[in-house]
Amino acid sequence: MKITIEKRANKDGDKQSLRLVYWYGSFTDSAGKVKHNRKREQLDQFLYTNPKSKPEKQHNKETLQLVEAIKAKRLVEAASGQHGFTDSSKLSASFFRFFDQIMETKNTVTGRGNYSVWQGCRVQLKRHYPDESLTFEQVTPEWLDGVRHYFENQAKTKSANQISKATASAYFNKVRAVVNAAYAKGIINRNPLAQVKGIKSESTERTYLTIEEVRALVKTECRYDVLKRAFLFSCLTGLRWSDINKLDWAEVSQLDGVHRLTFNQQKTKTLQYLDITQQAFALMGQPEKQGRVFQGLKYSAWMNLELLRWCMAAGISKHVTFHAGRHTFAVSLLSRGVDIYTVSKLLGHSEVKTTQLYADIIDSVRKEAMHRIPDIGL
Repeated sequence: MKITIEKRANKDGDKQSLRLVYWYGSFTDSAGKVKHNRKREQLDQFLYTNPKSKPEKQHNKETLQLVEAIKAKRLVEAASGQHGFTDSSKLSASFFRFFDQIMETKNTVTGRGNYSVWQGCRVQLKRHYPDESLTFEQVTPEWLDGVRHYFENQAKTKSANQISKATASAYFNKVRAVVNAAYAKGIINRNPLAQVKGIKSESTERTYLTIEEVRALVKTECRYDVLKRAFLFSCLTGLRWSDINKLDWAEVSQLDGVHRLTFNQQKTKTLQYLDITQQAFALMGQPEKQGRVFQGLKYSAWMNLELLRWCMAAGISKHVTFHAGRHTFAVSLLSRGVDIYTVSKLLGHSEVKTTQLYADIIDSVRKEAMHRIPDIGL
């Protein structure tokens, strides 16, 4: 960090007010332009613009000496952590290295799901700001605003789609956690987040099917039998498309007369044990020793379209995606009194608060049911 003396002329142009300018690093804005971080301190001192008399010249000389003394004092204070600065060795600490240290503490057996979010955030941060030499001196409110804007408006998935609002919020919360940790450890003396808004996560509508609608699908023909079996399997097990798609017969066993799936979740990379019902097992087809269970299942626009056609043929007007099977499973269990902790475990969620979103659906259904009570004439 450096400090300079800045002179500003008054309206008449005969005097110049003096202030100190604190320069502490730079950042690249959303337009790719390099901007400097700086703070100003107004001093109650002035100079004559064109000193003519001896007293005016003497005034200028003494004032400059005084301001230089104040500047030297401020440099000492900045080095000792006053005025919102910390020592230069801490400010020059690597943001990304500190981020990685915190991220690795999340890499536990019970926190793999959360760890994958940290990894996703790290990837997106690097796309926005590739320079690994980023220091905490450069992590300013302006830089954080740029990150927030990138997550909300520019960050893309592998398939080139914009990330969801919920994902943007989750990623920015990871950045906030790192900055807060740096503040708690004294790496920075002032928290830049005080001037930065967070990203509010918008709850998205979760389409699910009622048991009557699932039964209607069972009775309705589907062009692709493997799609029909796989989707109904998701409704009965809560498995994601990615886990159903890669499910192998080697991951299927039997324990005490019950069929069990033992697999690593594709999304969270955590080991999952799931006991399934007999009717779910029947949807898997002829048992084999190994090989994909749902052979021929592919993620394609044609299959997605056929899923909608199948639902329409069954009299279902909802916009159904494959993930609706997972939602159907969760809502079905919760509406039948299964506790939220158990449902969370069955879904493979790393945090119960993720499952709470389904509980909110149940609450809205109950409220809607209460309003259907007919008028009794009171």
